[in-house]
Amino acid sequence: MAKYIFVTGGVTSSLGKGIIAASLAKLLQARGFKVTIQKFDPYINVDPGTLNPYEHGECYVTEDGAETDLDLGHYERFLNTPTSQANNVTTGRIYQTVINKEREGAYLGKTVQVIPHITDEIKRRILLLGKDNKFDIVITELGGTVGDIESLPYIEAVRQLQWELGEEDCLVVHLTLIPYLRAAKELKTKPTQHSVRLLSENGVHPDIIVCRTEEPLYRELKKKIALFCNVQVDAVIEAQDVGTIYEVPLEMMREKLDVICLKKLNLPVEKEPELIKWREFLDKLKYPKTKVTIGLIGKYVELQDAYKSILESFVHAGAVNECKVIVQNIHSEHITPENVSEKLKNLDGLLVAPGFGHRGIEGKITAIQYARENHLPFFGICLGMQMAVVEYSRNVLGLRDAHSTEMNPETPYPVINLMEEQKKITKMGGTMRLGSYACELKPGSQAAEIYHNQASINERHRHRYEFNNDFLDQLEEGGLVASGKNPETGLVEMIELPGHPFFIGGQFHPELKSTVESPAPIFVSFIAAAKSFAESRNGKAKQAEEKMIHD
Repeated sequence: MAKYIFVTGGVTSSLGKGIIAASLAKLLQARGFKVTIQKFDPYINVDPGTLNPYEHGECYVTEDGAETDLDLGHYERFLNTPTSQANNVTTGRIYQTVINKEREGAYLGKTVQVIPHITDEIKRRILLLGKDNKFDIVITELGGTVGDIESLPYIEAVRQLQWELGEEDCLVVHLTLIPYLRAAKELKTKPTQHSVRLLSENGVHPDIIVCRTEEPLYRELKKKIALFCNVQVDAVIEAQDVGTIYEVPLEMMREKLDVICLKKLNLPVEKEPELIKWREFLDKLKYPKTKVTIGLIGKYVELQDAYKSILESFVHAGAVNECKVIVQNIHSEHITPENVSEKLKNLDGLLVAPGFGHRGIEGKITAIQYARENHLPFFGICLGMQMAVVEYSRNVLGLRDAHSTEMNPETPYPVINLMEEQKKITKMGGTMRLGSYACELKPGSQAAEIYHNQASINERHRHRYEFNNDFLDQLEEGGLVASGKNPETGLVEMIELPGHPFFIGGQFHPELKSTVESPAPIFVSFIAAAKSFAESRNGKAKQAEEKMIHD
């Protein structure tokens, strides 16, 4: 039978429950246990698919096409294991299931209530992943903070499970904040005490308290927290701020979080965690030999979480290339033909990010034109690839009003068009082309070389619009190459421009499969191209400087 660990949060949001959960899972996995993580979100949306990125960050898509919370990206990046529809549940999904059952008459005329019907459905979902013996340990992260009204049914479900499963099969890890008051030069435990008391008032008693802090916790402070929060001193874990999220597993190992969990769950503590590859990655990340500056052109650059998977993919690819990737966020609305050279002249590479809607589109097209004409390494993801097709159609083929019908339904040259199967769809949630699809690579292409000459790859998708094959012949005759296609539909998945150092677009989202142990090949190649571009430019600058001195 699987063991269950619950990760709750108090005091404030954004403390890093997802990172703590993923770090604990990584340590347990490295000890040989089969581990998975699931996220329960208290909002009433059925999934994050219809949420604006400013509201909730990026929407993470799994192999099976689920639109999920961005924390599932952390789970996959740390564990190097795919998640699925079952790993993310929202209040909306819970209520939808219960209401559908009520309409079917499944409750035999009983009054449907939060307790027991909603909490029973929450418990059923929590236990689902542990039923088929695939996992030894299931970690469940509860979104929100203790005290939120919308979180109460989840806390109640955990209370019931603590009683039903017993202390050897279930434990609660509570993440809180220990603020440091600089004026008083003192760490304060009162917010943690209040958070734990509030959790206890709802019947849930934490077994372990993880304390997020800017300053180290001294022994007497840990004793104070343990005394007032009714836990053992060793169960008070310091989670001090670190330079990168990938250091957190090592910090949690130093604090023996995994050992404490295993002992409480009556599981064997035999060998030390196997983290050789992880440490090698961290060494390369911390001590790069060179650096590159990549421009990230997007619509939501004010919120870093909107492009979380892309930013983490840069970290993975940078480590492979022993190169520090400095990301320069550039809002596409601020790019014009008059200022594009000034804004992009110091870049070593350009990534045009995915998105929806017409806002900032012309800025993206202008930036792509600059990259193409100045041999600046360019990588376009989803909408970025589509706008590369639009730019090429306009400025190389002379189709001046070419566009995507998403932005201009009346364009005479719809080089990007709504997918045929999307034309009859009226509901927005969960109706895009979602999940993993095959892409056959053109032999001899740069795409094939990037993916080590594989005949076919599988990547994840999230889009409604596609390359219009009515213009394929014209574009290829004009020099653009369709280097990747879906074998069943003929959908163009990748485009590239021969003769350019790196000018590639992908309809898919490779950032969603990049992990510490398996970085996305296309990101690795993109950073390698940017590194070569930077070295070439620095060499030319040095030659010019030497010539000036000589003259």
